[in-house]
Amino acid sequence: MTAAIRILGIGMGPQHVTPEVADALRACDYVVAAAKRPSGADDDPLLAVRRAVCEEYGVELVAVPDPERDRDASSTGTEAGYRNAVKDWHAARVAAYRTVLEERGGTAAFLVWGDPSLYDSTIRVVSQLARQLGVDFDVLPGISAPQLLAARHRIVLHEVGQPVHVTTARRLADDIAAGQDNIVVMLGSAPDLAGWEDWRIWYGANLGAPGEQLLAGRVGELGAALRVAREHARAIDGWVMDLYLLRRPTGADG
Repeated sequence: MTAAIRILGIGMGPQHVTPEVADALRACDYVVAAAKRPSGADDDPLLAVRRAVCEEYGVELVAVPDPERDRDASSTGTEAGYRNAVKDWHAARVAAYRTVLEERGGTAAFLVWGDPSLYDSTIRVVSQLARQLGVDFDVLPGISAPQLLAARHRIVLHEVGQPVHVTTARRLADDIAAGQDNIVVMLGSAPDLAGWEDWRIWYGANLGAPGEQLLAGRVGELGAALRVAREHARAIDGWVMDLYLLRRPTGADG
């Protein structure tokens, strides 16, 4: 019988695991992780990083084939279509994880890139799973990508007394049109920033990984270098996760 579920933020890998999360990992019976590629860890670098965390703290990793998400343009081209596709994907994940937890019982953990609170759906999935199984779950924080971005560039994410807006690449144009002028952008593909050449950008790809890439300056001056950096990170690590801070120019910027 499943005793409990723990959601643990692990930053970008073993080097970012906090003492609190390390203690929790050692007390778990196993870790459940989605296998994005059918060939397993040798061809799934993100799963391999989770496996490295598990080996560091002596806990078994159970890889579960990740259900396919509907990415067809006809179903995800609208906000409603996108949300429905994600809802169906989450339901399929719940079903897959439930099978594993019912078979194994004990205390299971899910390892979350960065921090579970920011653009990650593990809490949503596990809350459904825990409700179905009639068990409790808790959440321990990790180092988030925006924190690392700010540290690497030695900046504060907002000006004195001002807000910072966190959004996704697919919403960026709408958010700028709505008046946002200091924006952390996550979950993007190669940056397409045409029209915002005068804005300043602080960019990071694969922060904390061997292929980490950093760029900063005016968007128009960096140009294609942003795409080159992204692909360089992918070539080194086999995957790419990037984000950036985008800030509207002020009179002082010239």
